Amino acid sequence: MVRFTTASALVALQFALCAPVYAESAAHGARPSASVDEDSGDTIIVTGTRDRGVTQFNSLSPLDVLPSEAIDASISGDLSDTLAQILPSFNVQRLPAADGQAFVRPASLRGLSADQTLVLVNGKRYHRSALLGTRGAQAPDLATIPGLAIKQIEVLRDGASAQYGSDAIAGVVNIILDDKPGMEAFGQYSQYYKGDGKEYQGGIQGGIALGQRGSIVFTGEYDHAEATSRTRQRPDAIAFQAANPQLQVPNPVQRWGQPDLEAVRGGYNGHYDISDAVTVYSFGTVQQGEGVTDFNWRNPAGTPTVFNPSPAFPGFNFKSIYPTGFTPRFGTRTSDIQTVGGVRGALGTPFTYDLSASYGRSLIDYTMKESLNASLGPNSPTSFYIGRLAQREFNLNADFVYRLPVGGLTPINIAFGGERRVENYQVTQGDPASYAIGAGAASGLAPNSNGFPGFSPIQAGKFSQTSYAGYGNLEWQPIHMLSVGAAGRYESFSEFGNKFTYKLSARFEPVDGIAVRGGYSTGFRAPTPAQLNTSNTTQGLDTVTLQIFNRGRLSPTDPIAVALGAKPLKPETSDTITAGLTFRTHFGLSGSIDAYQINVDNRFSESAAFAVPSTLPNPLRFTAVSFFTNDFNTRTRGIDAVLNYTRQLGPGRATATIAYNYNDTKVTSAKSAAIPNDTQRRIFQERLPKHNATGSVAYDIGPVGLLARGRFYGAWTDITGNATGDLFQRFGSIALFDVSASYKFGEHFSVRVGAENVFNTYPDEATNQAVRGLIYSRNAPYDTDGGQYYVRVGMKF
Repeated sequence: MVRFTTASALVALQFALCAPVYAESAAHGARPSASVDEDSGDTIIVTGTRDRGVTQFNSLSPLDVLPSEAIDASISGDLSDTLAQILPSFNVQRLPAADGQAFVRPASLRGLSADQTLVLVNGKRYHRSALLGTRGAQAPDLATIPGLAIKQIEVLRDGASAQYGSDAIAGVVNIILDDKPGMEAFGQYSQYYKGDGKEYQGGIQGGIALGQRGSIVFTGEYDHAEATSRTRQRPDAIAFQAANPQLQVPNPVQRWGQPDLEAVRGGYNGHYDISDAVTVYSFGTVQQGEGVTDFNWRNPAGTPTVFNPSPAFPGFNFKSIYPTGFTPRFGTRTSDIQTVGGVRGALGTPFTYDLSASYGRSLIDYTMKESLNASLGPNSPTSFYIGRLAQREFNLNADFVYRLPVGGLTPINIAFGGERRVENYQVTQGDPASYAIGAGAASGLAPNSNGFPGFSPIQAGKFSQTSYAGYGNLEWQPIHMLSVGAAGRYESFSEFGNKFTYKLSARFEPVDGIAVRGGYSTGFRAPTPAQLNTSNTTQGLDTVTLQIFNRGRLSPTDPIAVALGAKPLKPETSDTITAGLTFRTHFGLSGSIDAYQINVDNRFSESAAFAVPSTLPNPLRFTAVSFFTNDFNTRTRGIDAVLNYTRQLGPGRATATIAYNYNDTKVTSAKSAAIPNDTQRRIFQERLPKHNATGSVAYDIGPVGLLARGRFYGAWTDITGNATGDLFQRFGSIALFDVSASYKFGEHFSVRVGAENVFNTYPDEATNQAVRGLIYSRNAPYDTDGGQYYVRVGMKF
């Protein structure tokens, strides 16, 4: 794997031991970070409302608060993994050998699509990844954000499109960056019990005060993770070795597991008070990464589209280059940057403002090694540049809050503002050889770079979308025991028109410490320029015939797609109902239970695969094609329950947390009888567990900290794509357990040792893909590599 240059690392760095804590609330104001209410001792949160002083307990909507200690307690350098381990309503898949999704992994809140959850950093929209992932979802890549830079994360589990705009159907993840002066550093080593998957992580953070008027904090991280392999030798490879004892066939011929990954991440967060009424601020993150993963092995005795002789190339056969076959190595290089700058302040006591501009960019370059373009014969290279995907976003925001006096009552909090957002998406073509259709294609040799065809001039292009929005938000506490809220937002998109969403919510506390809350909201998710305009080619291996097949995912406006029934994409729309109860006591016990129903119409999915009629042009030689479509309506019902207990126990302090999520999605209708993909229906309903839970117990005594955590995942269904249809396998529930112990040396140094999946538990084997050497499903919503241990040393001043 190619190492980064020292210069790249330095640029990025320049930008650059307890249980999880859950809290229930929602707030979002001009302030970029959270604080503590002096009267109640509760954390004042900054997500979901624009009122001042909303705390964990008195919010109108359910919200989880994760402090930096909970984030640091995870082994993984990927923030998606950390959230999935802590929050039962949050799921993420590994997806080895799944093209770009092996590196940019889809995450799901409440079982909805990855791009139906809005991600914010310091309350500002974070840019999307350039990758179109599972079923075309285009969501932010949480792995690009350095964990050490995070002060806390607030996860709003409620529809919030009326407050934040497109994407906030399932909820909002707000990542709040550290803004305190000081210095912190860590180093961590981890390894799986099997002896592979070694991961080296390190980071340093330094913050300085700017006199008495501000601060600036810089963070840098380095992460190097080696590959894992949970693989058996393929049966056809065993047979080929037996038939050719003179050859040394690799064992295994292909690897199923996590890819080789290397990343450098950085972040900064600063503000300065020019006067009591004017504060300038800026923050941002940057990441550079690269990785390599395996694709399916090409068998010299069983892959005629590669190894058959061709009259176009007399006397030549690719066995002379790859006598034992070949396994294409798919590589990626990523570059992400997000920067925000603005000015905020107050014009008198009741009026505050926040004016900001932000720019975000995601670049993904793909390469292919140990491959070939069979149709080019002896003229084929063995390495290819596949092309580049690029997502760029530019936002302008103006946010205002006015606290309207109402006699002797609590003021009415009136928030209003506007946004302009421009999204640009670009596909850059790869090497000509990566998409070429050579002379050998006429005799059946496969065109394009084998494993992943390059982006051709037909697929390349630039696409954009501009939107404008205006919103208003009212919140009021007319009497001590009652709080109410209302929000509305109007947005206009250049590609499809206008949307209006609204939200109504209320909280009632008839008894001190016990409150009920609920709300109704509408929401939407706008199709992106990439989803509206791009097409893609993928290669797969039929698990029955072991033959390579090409599939095309076309733009809905492509002539072939239109001929097969494609329609222009429309926004997904939703309505959400929530109702719940929350409580707290004077002896350390607190909790909540919330029920919800989310109806999503025009659900974004992928059509069934169609053979291309001979009457239609097929220049890229697709064996089958599909396209994005608004084809389903779904209903998601669920329950979130959280229980916390913190108390002085003997000579130490004990903390216990248990959280449970029940989530059930049903397809209520399909728009067309011709297009629906029944596999897609089952994916919506069965791909993730309906029951998830996590629990932890921590005990701190003096310098010693102990932590035990359990994670439970219910049954789910695995779907394997095939040339002639899809295969399904049902997997049962599984429980995983983590333990750790930490010790503090004085005030500034600490060490923590522990293990995740300490009992080395594995799920059932994936029988449908055994012919490819895979042992455990690559679609599992949990790590299938077994137990891993780690040691982490830290320093903090």
